[in-house]
This record gives sequence, structure tokens and C-alpha cells, in this order.
Amino acid sequence: MNFREFVSQPNIIQLYTKDGPNFEKRIRDIPYIRLGKKVRGEFAVFYIEAQRVYDLFDILGTTFIETLPDPMTLLGRTSLEASTILQVHRQPALDLRGRGTLIGIIDTGIDCSKEAFQYEDGTSKIRYIWDQSIEGNAPGDYLFGSEYTNEQINQTLRDGFAHDFVPSVDTVGHGTFLASLAASRRNSEFLGAAPDAELIVVKLRRMEPALTDLYLIPRAQENVFSAADIMLAVDYMIDKSVELNMPISICIGLGSSVSGSDGYEILEQYLEEISKLLGICVCTAAGNESNAGRHASGTISRTGATYTVQVRVPENASSFGMNIYVSSPDRVSVSLKSPLGEIVPRAVAISGQRTETKLVLERARIGIAYYFPLSPVGDQFIHLRFINPTAGIWDVVLHGDIVLHGDFHAWLNMTGLTTQGIQFLTPDPYVTIVTPATSIGSITVGAYDERNNALYVSSSWGPNRRNMQKPDLVAPGVDVSGIFPMSNGFMTGTSVATAITAGACALMLQWGIVEGNDVSLNTNRIKSLLIRGCRREANTQYPSPQWGYGKLDLFNTFRNLRGTL
Repeated sequence: MNFREFVSQPNIIQLYTKDGPNFEKRIRDIPYIRLGKKVRGEFAVFYIEAQRVYDLFDILGTTFIETLPDPMTLLGRTSLEASTILQVHRQPALDLRGRGTLIGIIDTGIDCSKEAFQYEDGTSKIRYIWDQSIEGNAPGDYLFGSEYTNEQINQTLRDGFAHDFVPSVDTVGHGTFLASLAASRRNSEFLGAAPDAELIVVKLRRMEPALTDLYLIPRAQENVFSAADIMLAVDYMIDKSVELNMPISICIGLGSSVSGSDGYEILEQYLEEISKLLGICVCTAAGNESNAGRHASGTISRTGATYTVQVRVPENASSFGMNIYVSSPDRVSVSLKSPLGEIVPRAVAISGQRTETKLVLERARIGIAYYFPLSPVGDQFIHLRFINPTAGIWDVVLHGDIVLHGDFHAWLNMTGLTTQGIQFLTPDPYVTIVTPATSIGSITVGAYDERNNALYVSSSWGPNRRNMQKPDLVAPGVDVSGIFPMSNGFMTGTSVATAITAGACALMLQWGIVEGNDVSLNTNRIKSLLIRGCRREANTQYPSPQWGYGKLDLFNTFRNLRGTL
């Protein structure tokens, strides 16, 4: 069977790895695994029969857990003036509107019929669309989806959509809305941050059912995407940036709470790698999880001590997962007590061991799995599965087998990926930044309300689990107006703030790369410049786990660079 026949089988799922060459040697003679697209920095995707996923433990050891891509979901729930972007548009000494740059939108697609994405002559400013959900003309060696060019989009516009030259649509509207904030051109009511920038759009396909089932995400949830597909989307956009010889600012308005909030998830390591590339800038949304009640933390006092974490489960809740990360070199084991008092015995902490207990008087089944040491620092990962959970309060008892530090963090699946109302009884709003925003290789953006200068109530708080400062800054993200496929409207969330910031970064790239003022600009340098220009309040200590280094102020960034304009 050739490669394309192999990957097209319904039981094949896509995972990813950060060690392409060595991984390829390990799987060379294994018939149920095939290596796929290799991307920058020796990262790659690979394909495996879904029923053989746990066999990876025998091949890779505990690092196999890192090959499972996080399930990502949307982070969207006035703006340009508050960030002083319009002042940059109007300043004659700058005259920055994104000319000669690209903005990448990785999301739910785009409505290319909107005038906001067209020039005055009716042609489109969208250079490429890669729709991962439509099989057909896949771009290059990316193996799946269909690519649509500017020529095809223009043909569709001239034809009045009478023919199906570009069948890609945005049925959700999230991607179209973010694109309008970043780069809307013709609709003056919703002028984008970089109206002269051109667009490259990747519409993500839904994560494979075998993986969403593994994460216990309800089948009815449509807006769940794979971190591996996002990595491929970023690499595709960089390919196009090189091909067109244009710098690009990439907006990722999605996130996940599955990983350990430490910057070591594979997508995050990939973003750290590309953050050094000149002419590339990546912005990520901090998340809307600070008040969601889906993160808990604590300290086990000593070896032999216990710590109880309680979870509230509403009536008719779907199955769900809980992920617990324990700092190295500690080791922890787990027992549980159901709402009706039934005990799930303490499972011995052996790396790679998975147990499942069916309760006697309840329909619930509880799975416990341990993996340690995780690379690169040796932490322990505990995965709990609550299948058909009984409504009420569940006690998760952490037993300190080996305790030197005692610190742990626990996360439930984030908002949108689990039943509303499944929450910790004593949640912790800190360390709620979602992946991939905990990576040091991106500009992490929180949200605030420009009308009253208050932090958006759900904007995720830092730092990350390694105590690294996140978010980097905040931008307007409450009741922001923009364009949906069916009508104009409003959206709230950190993805909104991220789209505005991505547009601001496109202006930075125009100034630096296109106009030759600083041809060394990349994600890290732009982040540093924006942080220096942030607007800070006298009564707030910075950096802050809520506000980062302050509010985005692009005009002040340039004032710091050039003096008084």
C-alpha cells in the first residue's frame, strides 16, 4: 500500500514529533506507522493506526504522550483607537497601513465575498486559502485539503459565485471576524489594523474522531482542531511568505488546556524555533479561562501526606478528562471517591500503567494513567478519565509517594470542549494561559475593555507553570465590532485582542522589513519593541500576571524608536 492509500484509511490518525530524523529511524520497519510532512526545525507529523496509539509507549517510552496533539478550540466570545493604531495610520512620518506585508489567519476560514477583503477594483487581497477540510488540490507535500489561489478567488468574484471555483466557506464566522479586525480594507466602519496587508488563510479541519474520543470531547463539538494541523498551517504560511518575498504576521486565536502550561508542548517548541526567523511574527491568544473554574493547584506537604482536589459534576454531564502535572522529582499516586461514596482504590504509580475501574453502584468508570519522567525536565503526568460520571462532588485524592517540592497543577478540558458546569470547587485563576500561548516563541495577548480600562473578566492569568511571564501584553477584546459572514456584529475574547495585535505587528514588519528601517525584525524583536511601548498604569505593578507588561500602544512604540514624531 502506498503512502496516500495508507493515510486515507478511516482508522489512521495524525500525530506529531519534534525529533524527525531519529523518529524516522525508530519507525522504519513498523508497518502501522508512516512519517509524513517534515517542517522547519526537525519537527514532523506522522500517521498511525488509531488502535495502536498506546503501542507507541513501547517505541518511545514516556515521550509518546507528547506526540498526541492538543485539541484546540476558539477563543472568541472601538479597538483600534485604544491601541493607537489609527494614529500610526495617520502619522505622515510613518504612513503605515501594512503595505507589502502578509497577515496569516489560522482559524475557521474566511468569507472571500466580503468587500472588506477586496481592493477598489473588486479583486481580492487574499493571496491563498488552504482549506484543510476539503479534499482535492493539496498544496505541495502537505498531503490533504485544497489550496485556492488569488487567481481562482478573483475568478470566483468576477463570476458572482455562479461556479464553484472556490468552495471554501466560513460557516462559523470566527475566522472572518478576526481577519476583518486585522486587515479589513473597504468597510470604513470596521477598518482593520493593517488595511493594506494581504491575507493568507488556513481553514482548519476538525480533529479526527479517534483523537477527540481519546480526549473525551463530545462528538457534537465541531470547533475542535489539532495542534499538529496548526503547526502545518504555520509552516505553510512561512513557505508562502518566502515564495512571495513578503514578511508575515500570523494570528492564532485558538488554544487548549490539555498540556502542562510550561511551553514544552510540541507546537510551542516549534513556535519557539520559528520565532528566530526574520520577517516572521506569531501572535497567540492567552485564553479566556481565568474565571472558568477549570484549573486547580496545591502543595502536598510531605512524603506520605495527601491532598484532595474536588470536582463538581452537573446532572447529565458528558464524560471528561483531568490532567495533573507534578513537578520533578516528586511522585504522586491517585485514588478517588464518588459523589455516592464509592471508593476507587489507589492505583500504584508505574509509568505507562493504565487502569480502569467500573463502579459497582454507579454507571461511572474511572481511568487512571501515569507517565513519567516527561522531557525535558522529568515531571510526572497523570491522566484521569471520568466516563459516564455521576453528578455531584468527586474527591480526587493525591498521595505523596515521593515529595521534595509537593507542587502540582490540574486542568479540566477548557470552555467549549466539555460540559458547562464541570468545575473545581476551589479553582485557581493563575496559570490559566492556554497552549500554545505559554510558548516563549510567540507574542501572548490578553484582553481588556477599552471603555472602562478594566481587564476582561475571563482573560487568562499567568504566569506559566515554569513561572515565566505571560501574557506579554493586553489589547482591546470586549464587545469589539467586526464582520461576520452573514452580518456585522460584536465579539469578545482574547482571540479578538490577538487579531488586533497581529495587525499591529504587520505595521511593524512594514516599517522594519519592507521600508528597511530594521530588517532584523522577528517575533522576539517585535515583542520587545511592543513591550517597551506598552501603556502602563501608575497603580499597577509590572510585569503583571493579568496585564503582562501593559496595554498595546503602537504609536508609543514608534515614539520610543524615533523620538517625538
